Formats: sequence, C-alpha cells, structure tokens
Amino acid sequence: MTTSAKDSPDDPITELTAEESWDLLGTEQLGRLVVSVAGRVDIFPVNYVTHAGKILFRTAEGTKLVELTIHREVAFEADHVDPKSGWSVVVHGMARQLQTSQEIAAAEELPLHSWVPTPKYNYVEITPTEISGRRLLFGPDPVC
Repeated sequence: MTTSAKDSPDDPITELTAEESWDLLGTEQLGRLVVSVAGRVDIFPVNYVTHAGKILFRTAEGTKLVELTIHREVAFEADHVDPKSGWSVVVHGMARQLQTSQEIAAAEELPLHSWVPTPKYNYVEITPTEISGRRLLFGPDPVC
C-alpha cells in the first residue's frame, strides 16, 4: 500500500514529491546507474553529486561509458537506511558525457569524490525527465 505525502506520518510508505525526492538525493554520495543496450540491463554503483538540477558522476573508460553513449536513456537510484526508517529515490533521464573544457572545468569544481582510488577522467551528467521517491518506516510485520 502506498500513501501520499499528505497522509499520516505513521504510514509505513509515503510517496514523496519530486522536490522532496530531489532534496534527499542531494544528501547522499553513492547511487546506482542503470543502463540498457540491446536488451541487456547493467547496473553500476557510482559516486555522484547533484548540481543545478542534474546528477553528475565520473567514470573511467569501459562498459558503463560505452553503454550510456549507445543508449542515453538511463535510470538512477539512491537510498538511505537507518535503524527505523529509510528512503529510496529513482530518477529516469538522459545521460551524456561532458565534452567542452568549460563544462569539465565546472564539474571539477564540484565536491565529487571517488571512493575507489582509480583514474576517472570522464564526467557524465544525467538530466532528469522523471523523479519519484518513497519514505519508509520500518517495523514488525502486521498481524493478520
């Protein structure tokens, strides 16, 4: 059962507005990029930052970059869990590799840090076309 953001704060699942979803997305640093090419779906963990209505991440040459270049339509998911609650946000959008020196210089100014110490010279941005999110309250299974 899903509820809207205007329902009781004790409901176990609350649908978030696009603005609430975007705000929460900006509080995390690790998400999952979903790409699909020729009927194959791949998912990759990425460190990211939100800025100016877009999601940005860095990547090395390889499968991820090739796939999002072939098929720009992607999904992106991030979530947060604590002992009593959590949230999950899903973004659908269009990805593109940053190309100009001006775009890359601007991206390099953002607080975008890789957790894995490997060279990642390619910057990618996702422009959202759809965003949705849910806040979850954890608890015991209901008694039927």
